[in-house]
This record gives sequence, C-alpha cells and structure tokens, in this order.
Amino acid sequence: MPTDKSDLLQGTLDMLILKIVALGPVHGYGISLRIRQISKEVLNVQQGSLYPALHRLEKRGWLQAEWGESDNGRQAKFYKLSAKGRKQLTEEESNWNRLAEAVGLILKAAQ
Repeated sequence: MPTDKSDLLQGTLDMLILKIVALGPVHGYGISLRIRQISKEVLNVQQGSLYPALHRLEKRGWLQAEWGESDNGRQAKFYKLSAKGRKQLTEEESNWNRLAEAVGLILKAAQ
C-alpha cells in the first residue's frame, strides 16, 4: 500500500543526523522534528532507528553529547557535532551529491 512518507535509504540517516546537528545543539526528539519539518513532512525518522543511530555516531566520535534541560523542562541528551563529525559530514555530503548526480543522469537517459 503506497504511503506519503518516504523510507530513508540505508546509510542516509547518519548523514541527515549529522547535518541537523551541524545546525546547532539539539536533543534526539528535536532531531526527528527538524528532519520532518525541513523535509516538508516527507521524511519521518522513528525512535527505533534514531536512537541507535545517535549512539553509533557518538561512539564513532562524530557527535558529542551532554545532558541538559529541554523546552518542556525535562532532562534530555543534547548532541553537537565534533570536529571529526564535521569532517565526516563534508565527506558524506560529497558522496551523496555524486550519487544523486549519477542517478539523475540515469533517469534522464533516453529510451
């Protein structure tokens, strides 16, 4: 059954998280909201995918985290991009742009 929401290609979630965190420190739920808002409600990251990805990125040293208070007064883990994460984001964006261009060329090919 078709859906209005798009599933994320495997491997793109890390890049999207890094990009959102590069915009400024944010907690997990905020990352999910920003992805949904910026994508105009097309992309929806479920908690079951988001939080394992955040832990993975933190373990790789791409994200730094510290506890703080969210807008609703609850304790939340806020993430920010490390220098290593900034470098990785640049690499991921370059790879993504190259892939998108290649797919675009294939889609434009005459039959």
